[in-house]
Amino acid sequence: MDQTLPTTSSKSDRRSKSKTPQASKPSLVMAFFSCLAWLYVAGRLWQDAETRTLLASLLKQNSAQRPKTLTVEDKLTVLGCKDLERRIVEAEMELTLAKSQGYLKSQFKFKQSGSAPGKKLLAVIGVYTSFGSRLRRNIFRVSWMPKGDALSKLEERGIIIRFVIGRSANRGDSLDRNIDEENRVTKDFLILDGHEEAQEELPKKAKIFFSTAVQMWDAEFYVKVDDNIDLDLEGLIELLQSRRGQESAYMGCMKSGEVVAEEGRPWYEPEWWKFGDQKSYFRHAAGSLFILTKNLAKYIYINSASLKTYAHDDTSVGSWMMGLQATYIDDSRLCCVNARQDKVCSLA
Repeated sequence: MDQTLPTTSSKSDRRSKSKTPQASKPSLVMAFFSCLAWLYVAGRLWQDAETRTLLASLLKQNSAQRPKTLTVEDKLTVLGCKDLERRIVEAEMELTLAKSQGYLKSQFKFKQSGSAPGKKLLAVIGVYTSFGSRLRRNIFRVSWMPKGDALSKLEERGIIIRFVIGRSANRGDSLDRNIDEENRVTKDFLILDGHEEAQEELPKKAKIFFSTAVQMWDAEFYVKVDDNIDLDLEGLIELLQSRRGQESAYMGCMKSGEVVAEEGRPWYEPEWWKFGDQKSYFRHAAGSLFILTKNLAKYIYINSASLKTYAHDDTSVGSWMMGLQATYIDDSRLCCVNARQDKVCSLA
């Protein structure tokens, strides 16, 4: 009994010792693969860290050569738009100088006669006329408007007066030829070659008249007068002399009034809907006679291509003045329907 028990016990120990290595193999394999995985992950992390370090080094070395983010100013510079307004003004001044020296033709064609180049004038008075108004022009020449030598003497006083007219729709026809012949005799026309003379084109005529006059003559005032006005010339000259040195003056018989929306009625305005629900015009000088100082006339010349015209010349000019720092001067002497004795005009 005592000898078999140790023998049995030793066999059991041997079986347990032989099973232990077999049971631990899967654990060893798992541990091995775990080590491989850890080494792989560690290697990738180290590689990523090295890559980031290398990129940071390269970015630091090339930071001076990196293209910077373009600002709006940079883009304008690249596009050539930097200081665009200054360049436009400089170009306009150069063009004006070139035109005055005869190197370029003006965009507004005109014929000049009897002007006093280089002399500072008081006023340029443009009397609107038409092809069928020769009789009325002759009446003016023997009433308030000087002619011949008297016209030249008036220019020596700094006053230019011209009948303002455009060209016929059929260029070079008898209407144009008659005006040219009359001008050769009287030399008192401002002929707007770039303008077609027609009633519906009067707003454009105002634009071209002021643009042309401000190029031809250096004056303090530019006056538009209808050809049904019997003008008190000396009274007008006195009024203008009292306003000498005043900038941005828009003078006339100021009014407002209803915007006519019904087609066929007198003074119909096709764009009536732009004037609001009450359909009332803004404040403007009546079209029979109004006056602009040089800087306002020059504004029309510079911006003529973009200025909007309405159905009538007085409202068109009034709309151009609204956006400016113009001084509105309402003078009853310029109300040509006024019966006062001290007025400078009356309806002929």
